[in-house]
Amino acid sequence: MQPHVFAILLAGFAGLAMPLGGFLAWCEHIRNPMLRDQVLHTVGAFGGGALASAVALVLVPEAAEALPPVLAVVLFAAGGGVFYAADAMLQKHGGSGALLLAMLLDFLPEAMALGAMLVADAATARLLALMIFLQNLPEGFAAFREIWRGSSPAWHVLLAFLGLAALGPVCALAGLVWLADARAALGAIMIFAAGGILYLLFQDIAPKAHSSRSSVPALGAVAGFALGLAGDLLTG
Repeated sequence: MQPHVFAILLAGFAGLAMPLGGFLAWCEHIRNPMLRDQVLHTVGAFGGGALASAVALVLVPEAAEALPPVLAVVLFAAGGGVFYAADAMLQKHGGSGALLLAMLLDFLPEAMALGAMLVADAATARLLALMIFLQNLPEGFAAFREIWRGSSPAWHVLLAFLGLAALGPVCALAGLVWLADARAALGAIMIFAAGGILYLLFQDIAPKAHSSRSSVPALGAVAGFALGLAGDLLTG
């Protein structure tokens, strides 16, 4: 199979987890309020743990190897600052999209990395696509619940998620064509995204994942990080 086609298929598969997670959130109807609270907060915490693992195990280490230390720190801080401004703008206009922003900040750089590694190590690229899919599923679930409040048809939001998922193949092709031999550029994108994710994680995602009714959701964060750790160890 041609690398370009393979990149599109792998990134498309990984991205489809976002609308699939949204669809599962739309179908969710748990009547027991205690159980519902535990499930929803645990899924949100799981997504937060997966994002934390992406920052700690993928985005920052890969970028640190490719960039001078000072530049890496500056870009990381810039990512946090830019998404502080973006989050403040969303809050000012009454919007709420922190989970969606964080999910895209995680997915798009990883899709670029997926495309960049495809020629050199196709087996690892396939495994990475699977790990991205597993991370995107709970993140899509939680992001859909954050955005959709019943004010617009759910299928509008799902179509938007499908459109965002289509950015994955575009990023994978960019990684394959332009970034496979440009590790510094890919590292700069990754470290900038890592700063944005870390800001959103502590400002919006982790506080909303907390439940006063149960301590179980905190285990979801551990499970989400464990998923990312497993992926990092398996991909070497």
